[in-house]
Amino acid sequence: MKTKTNIITFDEILDKKYGKKGEAKREEWEQEFELFRLGVLLEEARNKLGMTQEELAQKCGTNKSYISRIENNSSDIRLSTLMRIIQKGFGGHLKLTLKI
Repeated sequence: MKTKTNIITFDEILDKKYGKKGEAKREEWEQEFELFRLGVLLEEARNKLGMTQEELAQKCGTNKSYISRIENNSSDIRLSTLMRIIQKGFGGHLKLTLKI
């Protein structure tokens, strides 16, 4: 007996809701998603190191509310601040990739 599956990919869902890649609405969504993802990555790193937001803020010379806003995607982050959080706060290194 044949069964029909109606499985669609995540990209197909995004295409339908926000348009194809390259279209303005889709690009805006993609950018917002990357900012959200960055906040999650920073929060996970902080938790893995057993640090509070306050401890991280003190190490990087900022305040707890700014760290919270970054982690919750409520604030844009400058590259210099991101580097300071990773280097001074986490003792790590930032590695960027550019896709064209």
